[in-house]
Amino acid sequence: MTHTFDRTILREYDIRGIVGKTLNEADAYALGRTFAALATDEGATRLAVGRDGRTHSPILQAELIRGLIEGGINVDNIGVGPSPMLYYAVSTLSVQGGIQVTGSHNPSDYNGFKMLLNGRSVFGDEIQKIGRRAADGDWTDGLGHVDQVDILDSYVDRLVQGFQGGSFRIGWDAGNGAGGPTLEKLIKKLPGEHFTIHTEVDGRFPNHHPDPTVEANLADLKALVAAKSLDFGIAFDGDADRIGAVDGKGRVVWGDQLLMILAEPVLKEQPGATIIADVKASQILFDHVASIGGTPLMWKTGHSLIKSKMKETGAPLAGEMSGHIFFKHRWYGFDDALYAAVRLIEAIAQSGRSLTEIMDAMPKSIVTPEMRFPVDESRKFAVVSEVLQRVSANGSEVNSTDGARVKTDDGWWLLRASNTQDVLVARAEARDQEGLDRLLAQIDDQLAQSGVERTEGDGH
Repeated sequence: MTHTFDRTILREYDIRGIVGKTLNEADAYALGRTFAALATDEGATRLAVGRDGRTHSPILQAELIRGLIEGGINVDNIGVGPSPMLYYAVSTLSVQGGIQVTGSHNPSDYNGFKMLLNGRSVFGDEIQKIGRRAADGDWTDGLGHVDQVDILDSYVDRLVQGFQGGSFRIGWDAGNGAGGPTLEKLIKKLPGEHFTIHTEVDGRFPNHHPDPTVEANLADLKALVAAKSLDFGIAFDGDADRIGAVDGKGRVVWGDQLLMILAEPVLKEQPGATIIADVKASQILFDHVASIGGTPLMWKTGHSLIKSKMKETGAPLAGEMSGHIFFKHRWYGFDDALYAAVRLIEAIAQSGRSLTEIMDAMPKSIVTPEMRFPVDESRKFAVVSEVLQRVSANGSEVNSTDGARVKTDDGWWLLRASNTQDVLVARAEARDQEGLDRLLAQIDDQLAQSGVERTEGDGH
């Protein structure tokens, strides 16, 4: 038996597509059979499987598990929960890997699979190999069994273990995602007053799209913070591996600003430690980490790539503009928005200031949102290469870790190719509007030389 996946669902960091169009139950079964063979090759015999709250996640999970057990793998089914709960299961149960059925922060018609095996994320070429192996029907046969394993309470207990925070009045928005029930248990173990909205799991996302990195999706949280005069608010995405926050004035605390706050207590305990952020993060963050005794490291965007770099460097903390925050310090090294929230409460308490005061004191810059514009798949990486050649040739200070990040007297601009869509991504940061205009003109000039135009109006 063989199976051919729609090539568009085999992405850089996971398998993800539109249910009923590019992704279906047969894909879930075939992934189970193929992953079982891959796991068996590596000596794995037992995997954990979890799912998010989307309407089609139960059937996809059932077919995935059927494929795994027919491939000879034993399965610990941990049921509905956030992706970090699956990562926690893999870190603490007697399993050698795991798969979470999730569409993450995508719209409700999307779904997919995040995979771990023998201590690593399965991503990049390994995902392409899964596609080739399924097409060849290179599968194992066996008879695994399924155990239902409830780890939610254990996970919540671990989230607050060693908590050193203070008492605040906090608003929470779970976005009707899979983290809602976990959040309701978590707040019972935290000091302070807590006000939650949208904690009921509903895969149709009736209140707003579950991506807290888009400011429009934080409107309900801002309204809650304002109505109750709360200290701050915290939001999660659809599978609770991305965090968003607003201060007492309703200002968004972006991913790089969160990392600035979270790095301080970590560096007090581990002076000189490496703190990793992706290429989209503000220069203010990298300068701040250096100023408080850390070693800032700029790295490629993508949760799998960041996790790999953390292992390589021994970094205790990393983060992305997209709200993925990774703690190795007192945690397991995976991205977990619920744990990041607990550590944010601690960091604010230990600072002796309110989150609003911390935000007031942050250095100011003018920064664009993430500008995304379509470009043909065959050209997207080529355009970035051409830009890199030109800016390197003219003597610019350029970082080519992930695309072209060019530093000038005005600030910096970035152009990179998305690993998951046929788009180029641009961003710029300057001290004032005039400087930002000059940076945007440089981006447009470079794109024009490669025959591409930056289409207006594409924000996050």
